[in-house]
Amino acid sequence: MLLDVKNLSIYYYTLAGTVKAVENVSFAIGKREWVSFVGESGSGKSTVAYAILNLVPSPGQIINGEIIFEGKNILELTNEELRGIRGKEISMVFQDPMTSLDPLRKIGDQIAEVMIEHGVEKEEAYEKAKELLKKVNLPEDRISYYPHQLSGGQRQRVAIAIAMAFNPKLLIADEPTTALDVIVQDAIMDLIGTLKDEGTSIFFVTHDISLAAERSDKIAVMYAGKLVEFGRVEQILKNPLHPYTQSLLASVPDLWSEKEIKAIPGYPPDLRNPPSGCRFHPRCPIFKEQPALKGICDVTEPKTIEIEKEHFVACHLHR
Repeated sequence: MLLDVKNLSIYYYTLAGTVKAVENVSFAIGKREWVSFVGESGSGKSTVAYAILNLVPSPGQIINGEIIFEGKNILELTNEELRGIRGKEISMVFQDPMTSLDPLRKIGDQIAEVMIEHGVEKEEAYEKAKELLKKVNLPEDRISYYPHQLSGGQRQRVAIAIAMAFNPKLLIADEPTTALDVIVQDAIMDLIGTLKDEGTSIFFVTHDISLAAERSDKIAVMYAGKLVEFGRVEQILKNPLHPYTQSLLASVPDLWSEKEIKAIPGYPPDLRNPPSGCRFHPRCPIFKEQPALKGICDVTEPKTIEIEKEHFVACHLHR
C-alpha cells in the first residue's frame, strides 16, 4: 500500500470556536490507484489533502491519527525530511493556479524551481521545464510568460507540469477543474490520467461525483468531516449504501433518461457544534420516513463497517 491514513482528526481553533473539520478518517491508496474524494463544500476533503503533506494551514491542527507513506509516518518527519518528499515523491496541484503561481515570476522559473530545490543543475532544470511544457501541450515560448498572460486552463497545465517534474509516486489534485469549461476540464483530466498511466497514484478532490466516476478506481464520500462511504467506483454507483451517497447520485442530471433531479434538502451542519449521532441525520430522508430510527441515528455515532470486499460504510441502516 502506498498511502495508509488511520484515524485522522483535524480541528481548527478559531475565535468563534473549535471547528471539527475532520474526525477519525481512515482510508488507503494503492500504487497506480486513482481515489476521488467527493462531498459538499466544508466536508473536509481539501483538509485531508493538505494533511497528507502536513500542510494544514493555521489555525488548523492535526490532533490525532497517522499518515503512513511508504512505511513512514508523515506526521513524525522533520521539516528537512518533508522537504525531500514534497514536490518529488508527493506533488500537489492546487485549486486555483492564479493564487498558487507567483504572479511576479516567469513560468519557466517556477517549473525549474522545484527541480533545482531537489538538486538538479539550473541549466538541466530549464531544459526539463521546456520538455514538461510540451508534455502538457503548451508551446516552449510560454517558459518566458508570466501567469497573468495565460488563460485559466493554461495556468492549470503549468501547475500540472510542476507536479510532473519528478514523476511523483502520489499526486494530490485539489479540485483542479474548478471554474474551467468542460473542454478544458476534459483535457486536464486527460493529463492527470497520463500521470496515472506512468505509475503515479492520484488523490483527487472534487464536488462532482459524476466527474469522479469517469476516471477513478475508488470513491470516498465525505460529509461534515466524516468519511461516510468508501468503495470501488462500480460499488458506489451501482450499490450506494449511505443515504448521503444516494442523495448525491440522485442530484446528478442524466441526459439519457427522464430521471428526476433531486436536490438535497437543508444545509451541512456547523462543525463548531455538529449534530449528535450520525451527522447526516437532520437531512436524511430515510431517518425522516422511519420513526423507528429515532433514538438511534440521532443519538449514536455509526461505526464504519465493511459490507463487501473494499466497500465500507458508516450508517445504522447497515448494522
